[in-house]
Amino acid sequence: MRRRVLAFLWAFLFAFPAVSAVRAQSSPCETDSAFRRLDFWVGDWDVYDPSGALAGRSVLEKILKGCAISVDWHEADGSGEIREIFFYEKARKTWRQVWISDAGPTKERRSVGDGPDGALRFVGEVLQVDGRSHLDRSTVTAAGEGRVHQAIEISNDGGATWKTVFTGEYRRHAPPGGAWR
Repeated sequence: MRRRVLAFLWAFLFAFPAVSAVRAQSSPCETDSAFRRLDFWVGDWDVYDPSGALAGRSVLEKILKGCAISVDWHEADGSGEIREIFFYEKARKTWRQVWISDAGPTKERRSVGDGPDGALRFVGEVLQVDGRSHLDRSTVTAAGEGRVHQAIEISNDGGATWKTVFTGEYRRHAPPGGAWR
């Protein structure tokens, strides 16, 4: 009996590192820091415009074992909804974003590196219904104390000049009974 117990313990001790290695391989996105670059933004947020008015609510969730982040945005007045997916392309070492609204417009952006203050910046070309296009740039910054800042800009001259079309401060969603649900 003692030999069986010792044999079991030895087998367990030698098998444990192999089990850990298999687990690490089965969810590489959860252990690779590149896939965690946007973790600061994951959460349930109330989003305020520069005047302090509630602009909307955004819920960002890690999905697919940490390999992507889904975004569910709702305008505060109920007028619109946007769905997004962010994912990291390891082969290109870049983040991608696919953005779809309930009004029809879509966007695709790629990360273009860090912006000011450690921000992550995304840029993409947006095709308009009339065939023209413009550049669309989003800069996301962890602002400390459970806040995130996002600025969205457009350029109609190939990036020579930019016009801000959205600025929002993300604050952790208020508890039930808060200002907006």
